[in-house]
Order: sequence, then structure tokens, then C-alpha cells
Amino acid sequence: MKKKLILESGEVFHGEGFGAELETAGEVVFNTGMTGYQELISDPSYCGQIVCMTYPLIGNYGINRDDYESIEPAIKGLIVKELCDLPSNFRTQITLDELFKKKNLSGISGIDTRRLTRILRNSGVVKGKIVNVETDENEVVAELKGTNFPTNQVETVSTKTAYANPGRGLKVVLVDFGSKLGIIRELSQRNCDITVVSHDTTAEEILLMDPDGIMLSNGPGDPEDNPQALEMIRGLLGKVPIFGICLGHQLIGLACGAKTFKLKFGHRGGNHPVLDLEKNKVSITSQNHGYAVDQESLKDTDLIETHIALNDRTNEGLKHKIHPCFSVQYHPEASPGPEDANYLFDEFLDLMYQFKNVTV
Repeated sequence: MKKKLILESGEVFHGEGFGAELETAGEVVFNTGMTGYQELISDPSYCGQIVCMTYPLIGNYGINRDDYESIEPAIKGLIVKELCDLPSNFRTQITLDELFKKKNLSGISGIDTRRLTRILRNSGVVKGKIVNVETDENEVVAELKGTNFPTNQVETVSTKTAYANPGRGLKVVLVDFGSKLGIIRELSQRNCDITVVSHDTTAEEILLMDPDGIMLSNGPGDPEDNPQALEMIRGLLGKVPIFGICLGHQLIGLACGAKTFKLKFGHRGGNHPVLDLEKNKVSITSQNHGYAVDQESLKDTDLIETHIALNDRTNEGLKHKIHPCFSVQYHPEASPGPEDANYLFDEFLDLMYQFKNVTV
């Protein structure tokens, strides 16, 4: 079936549709990963977004039961140069096209993804819509320019009720702003007793659980759209060790008086070099974010910059001068991506033990 992608800036890309036969609109972003499309599709941080894959061939190892990062995808659509409909991998169960049909998702293939990526790099992310080929382009452009997408993405993807992932080790409360299963996996491998709670859980409710540590997860959207989370973090600082990832990192920054801003086209991919300023060590990291902490705004806070991105020198890590609290902008759980930064989970455990005055 013929389809086209229309951007609010007026550009039109013609291609072949795959997945469900529906029209879909969202913020168009690009991801530079060569692999990991299944994790990307199921990453709640992509809620409301249409993702362009810069790698030209997508779907060649199919879809399997093990690589999901959530049960239900929150992504709005996928854009690829070439879609593989005959995957070859020993774990393959269904094709990418079949997954999109089952999950009622829409995609488009056969377009010039290099041209689209250059537009996004030069102009910044834009609103776009995947539509049927007969659809009037001028009407869609006008519609996109007049559309304000929802700002409640975290509420959309966060768990509605608390649930447990039992273990025999340290008790960790994971605040779910759109958490990936990879975070739970890494904590479970370290025998943590995990309780996952909703994004709007209060500090008082969390402290009643008597946790050894708090994990603030990744998630979608603008961090400033989550004022209740800032109050929660302020109520926990100094009372229990905190580790924030991605959106959790940005929320810690805001809660401690820093500011955030929207990046021109974001960081999305599995090959982003990050310098640990304390260890003078570079890690290749997996990233997926459209906002960053403003480094200038850190001067009047109790936060110390610990990591920076080597591509654009933006902030990638923080720690509190007084309280046991640290965070990173990237994904140490990878999924997909390199596992260079996996050691941060061990540092979180060490911080919890130190806070309990227990020798490992």
C-alpha cells in the first residue's frame, strides 16, 4: 500500500506502508542505531514519536520474545529505508511487519531516510504524519501546524498500580516514569527486592515502604511537565540513596534548582561517547532523550557535573554535594546498546550499603 510522510514544514516523502492501515501523527525524530529496533519500538520513552532509523536495513533479524522493553509499545510510527520481510535469525518468531499489524502500529518504508535525517539535524525535530497517498498534503500541513500534542506522556506509560519484583537483597523502589524492563533486569541480577510504583507516588508513600534506595526511571516528554515528581524527589533527598536515569536524571536536576532545555534534535542511538569527569574514562553509551540539563544553571545548586557528552559537550551526569544522590542522562542498562556503563548499578548498590553502614 502506498503511503507518504508529510512534515509540518511542508516536505513530503513517498513510500510503502507497513503494519496497520492507519494514519498516525507524532514528533519525528531519528535514531542512529544499527540494531535494537525491537527494544526501540517497545521503549516507553518514545511515547508519541515517529522514529526514523538512519541505518538502511531494518527488520533483518525479526522479532523475538526476549528483547521487549515493555509489554505494549508507545511509539507512534516507524520510518525505514528498506524493510526486511524475510528475517534470518535463530530467535526470530515474527517479522517486524507482523508485529506492527498485531500492535496496530503504522510504518513507512522506501523513503530517503538520509534526506529526512538531514532535515531534522538542520531544522530540529518537527511534527509529522504518515498518511494514505491520496491525502491532501496542504490540509495535513495546516493540521500539523495547528496541533499541540499531549503533554501527559509519563502518565500514559507509567504503571497504574504498584507491583513487586521480589528478591532477597537490598530493597529498591523503582519510580516508573516509563521504565524499561532492562532496569528491572539489572537490579534483579544484583538480587535487589524491587517494588515498582507509579509516577505520582508521594515521598511519604515511598518512605513507608522503608526502601534502601530509590531508582528514578527513564521516560518520555518534557521533564517540566512533571511537577509532582519534583516534590517527591525533594521529600526523599537525604533520607535514602537515589539513582536517576534519563528523565530521572533531568528531574533530579530540576528538583535541585537547575534548569532543562530541549535539544535541537536529541541524542538517540547506541554509539554516544560520554566522558566520566571523575574517572577520566570514556564510555560508549546508549541514549534516547530530547532534553538536557542546562550546565550554566548548575552554578547555584548543590549539584556537581560528573559526565559530559563528547559529541556536543552537553551534561550527561550529576551528583549531589551533600546527599547520596547521583544520576546519568544515558542508559547504563543499554537494551539496546553497549554495556560500558553497566558498572553504575554496582555503584548504586555500594551507595546503598554505605548509607546503611554495611560492609560489602
